[in-house]
Amino acid sequence: MRRLPLFLVILRAALAPVLVLLALFYPSGVAFGACLVAALLSDYFDGVIARRLGVATVALRRMDSAADSLFYLAAAFAVWHLQPEAILDRQGALMLLAGLELARYVLDLAKFGREASYHMWSSKLWGLFLFAGFMSLLAFGADSIFASLMVYIGIVADLEGIAISLALRRWQADVPSFVHAVRLRAQRD
Repeated sequence: MRRLPLFLVILRAALAPVLVLLALFYPSGVAFGACLVAALLSDYFDGVIARRLGVATVALRRMDSAADSLFYLAAAFAVWHLQPEAILDRQGALMLLAGLELARYVLDLAKFGREASYHMWSSKLWGLFLFAGFMSLLAFGADSIFASLMVYIGIVADLEGIAISLALRRWQADVPSFVHAVRLRAQRD
């Protein structure tokens, strides 16, 4: 039972190649929807169960973030393969989002020697809109407002992540917002 959170993280990572294979060989809205729902539920319950069992570690949180990234990169590939116009219509905003993601990793590695694992509220909101946007695009085949919102909320979340990294003097896991980062910095000064 204590390994269930790890299993849920691994499940989400294992769904990434499933999305790619579905996009390449069997693009089924029902199958995409099932993968997206499984990823959303595993992302929610891995943390809940880990905290309840007392196994919520920094390593598990970092694996959780990596599994999220892998899964949603695979979902982006599936959209690119099946609906490239959805990507092309948002290419400027997507390039900004990709640049901010890269800037966050570079900043965190340069400043802290490792990637951040803040689990911000804005990132959780972004996760919900990633689910809604990819569900719209892949499961329903519809390029909706959710597809745009997932990009713009991602930009806001990345800007907040950069602001948190700039505000903190040393690496810290689980910083829910920029306000919390400022408070942490003030407590340590």
